[in-house]
Amino acid sequence: MRVLITALIAAIGIDAAYVGTAAQGSKTEAARPKSAQPPRTPDGHPDLQGLWDYRTVTPLERPRDFADKEFFTDAEALAFEKRNAERLDNVVAVHPPGWLDYGNKTLSDHRTSLIVDPPNGRVPPLTSAAKARTAANRPDEKAADDPEQRIPQERCLVFGAGPPMVPGPYNNNVQIVQTPNAVVIMNEMIHDARIVPMDGRPHLSPSIRLWLGDSRGRWENDTLVVETTNFTDHTSFRGSDQNLRVIERFTRPDADTLMYEFTIDDPTAFSAPWTVRFPMTRSSEQMYEYACHEGNFGLLDILKGARFDEQKNK
Repeated sequence: MRVLITALIAAIGIDAAYVGTAAQGSKTEAARPKSAQPPRTPDGHPDLQGLWDYRTVTPLERPRDFADKEFFTDAEALAFEKRNAERLDNVVAVHPPGWLDYGNKTLSDHRTSLIVDPPNGRVPPLTSAAKARTAANRPDEKAADDPEQRIPQERCLVFGAGPPMVPGPYNNNVQIVQTPNAVVIMNEMIHDARIVPMDGRPHLSPSIRLWLGDSRGRWENDTLVVETTNFTDHTSFRGSDQNLRVIERFTRPDADTLMYEFTIDDPTAFSAPWTVRFPMTRSSEQMYEYACHEGNFGLLDILKGARFDEQKNK
């Protein structure tokens, strides 16, 4: 991992002295008391660098049985965590113990969903056009004929690494390297790295479409704002399309916390914009490469299974 970060630093011309110990993990910072003010970089901006852990069992959307209740009580949070642990115990036949890493706690403020807007804590309804597109794109009986017909997640192309980033079953870690001219956001999931220019350059031409979109960053006071556009029509987040615009906000309120927020703006897919917010916790662990494609036997077995069924049914 250190070799990869070093290569990224060299690729974008980062001054190693500016980065300091960020590429080596956050063990040095771990000695600071939690109440300490977050450090700043030589140019005066908050130092967001380090490894951040964002696992949580708080769901993206508010559970139906909590209706319009924005926060769990202490007792409800404990009961929800217990039910979640029991649910995970029932899926070990599919995912052996140690594979899943949602964590075992809800958010510290006991919010019932990661979605903070709209107030009901749920993804707004899809537009009629998005519903029709989603129905037309459902896999058919020939979906196992060609690996390119499988969904991007099965092909290890995009899988929760962002943008936007959402807590998932495992690999809930992100490492940030920061300079005056660029920020590198390195996800453990699929080991994707985004190099976000901070020099005010415009977005790429709309004719250029990327799996992770085209990100541009800027500072708004002490908040790093990253705006991403130019997604492909194959990159769908909860039903989004190629008009997706993601606005991420990174704020470090104290030395041990990175508050992460993103807004989904896609008027051709959703009936309204929606916003998610949750804290990330500074970690002193090491991030490892996730060899998703290299170990992707699932996709191979899907195709082999389909060929087996074809021969059996002849």
